[in-house]
Amino acid sequence: MNMNLDTQLQELIDDAPQDGVTPGLIEAIAPVLKQLAFQLRHLEYYIAQTLERNWAVTLLDHETQSGVQKQIIYAFPNLKDVSSGPYPMKDPQMIALPIPVIHILFQIVAMETVDSVVFFELPGNTMVGTEVKREDLQALIQAQLTQQIPSVNAVPPDIA
Repeated sequence: MNMNLDTQLQELIDDAPQDGVTPGLIEAIAPVLKQLAFQLRHLEYYIAQTLERNWAVTLLDHETQSGVQKQIIYAFPNLKDVSSGPYPMKDPQMIALPIPVIHILFQIVAMETVDSVVFFELPGNTMVGTEVKREDLQALIQAQLTQQIPSVNAVPPDIA
């Protein structure tokens, strides 16, 4: 089921808590999510996760600063590539499901323990990926909200 980006955004808005705030917030940040998603090659990516739907997170040592680690989520272009990643996909507690790219970007904003998502763009190549840092995404969203609603000072941490 291949959804275009507008359909993905509409689904995210429709599935949001109807609290009078969240759907409007998603609409406000939609241009940022769409712009980033448009720069990636696929409409959906496979994410390794537990049976409880918790996304698998990989702890990496920082390339230049010793003792500093960052938490990464890997997003794969197809199911086959997930098994060549760092996750034990033979483990019956692990599954990989396709997630719409807009949903991945939106979820990352709220995942405070995750530093970034690495999107692998080329099937068969899990050595080169496009990294989207959560703090960069949050800064873009904050700028978008500030433009649209000058009175909004911060994105609530629980929007996803």
